[in-house]
Amino acid sequence: MKTLLITGGSSGIGKATVELFVAHGWFVYELSRHGVSQEHVTHIDCDVTQAVSVHQAVAAVLAQAKQVDVVISNAGFGISGAIEFAREEDVRKQMDVNFMGAVHLTQAVLPYLRAQARGTIIYTSSVAATLSVPYQAFYSASKAAINAMALALANEVRPFGIHVSVLMPGDVSTGFTAARAKSEDGAAVYTNIHHAVSAMEKDELGGMSPRQMAQCFWRIANKRNPAPQYVGGGIYKVLCFLDRLLPKRLVNWIEGQMYS
Repeated sequence: MKTLLITGGSSGIGKATVELFVAHGWFVYELSRHGVSQEHVTHIDCDVTQAVSVHQAVAAVLAQAKQVDVVISNAGFGISGAIEFAREEDVRKQMDVNFMGAVHLTQAVLPYLRAQARGTIIYTSSVAATLSVPYQAFYSASKAAINAMALALANEVRPFGIHVSVLMPGDVSTGFTAARAKSEDGAAVYTNIHHAVSAMEKDELGGMSPRQMAQCFWRIANKRNPAPQYVGGGIYKVLCFLDRLLPKRLVNWIEGQMYS
């Protein structure tokens, strides 16, 4: 049996990914703050914002598993609000979970992957990494940071037989939307905060199913030589292509109009 190690696998895209890999006969180690073990799935309590917690959880996995074939860094959450009025503690938490959580997992698993001279690391990013969303600046920044790190890491670990990819989903209908930490501080100045965030959340709730993204992870995990970046969802592939093709000023203006 092949082995998957995934963070944030107790809900949403992560849960759908766990279920799909198990259905294909894989054994899964799921690391999160909330989760339960079941057949072919071992849950390990883990807070990705704490390096010690992540290293201990990964060590527990490797004490049981003979190998780790694929690692998916999926833990994350979102905040929204105006940049000018953002609270520093909220920004730090956003980066701690989404970006530093990915860093901690990467540093914990690499010694084992190097030792076995193979493996694939996949990060959950977002289309928002390249198409920054108004009033979701710090979420977009955290995902852009993951993209940048993954590209650099791919070159660093290539000599060890390790592959690195990111999956950038578009709008997906999950509990992620309801869990977003929303701030309307400064709404008297930025009068369209509520409208913009509501429009964004409407798109999310009407978006793709978590299983569609799980299938993307499955395809990446089984590629012999995966690409550095993948976009989840056909329309979002078109949007990201246009972002590369058209002047950035125009693309950014269009996106601003979408949420004005």
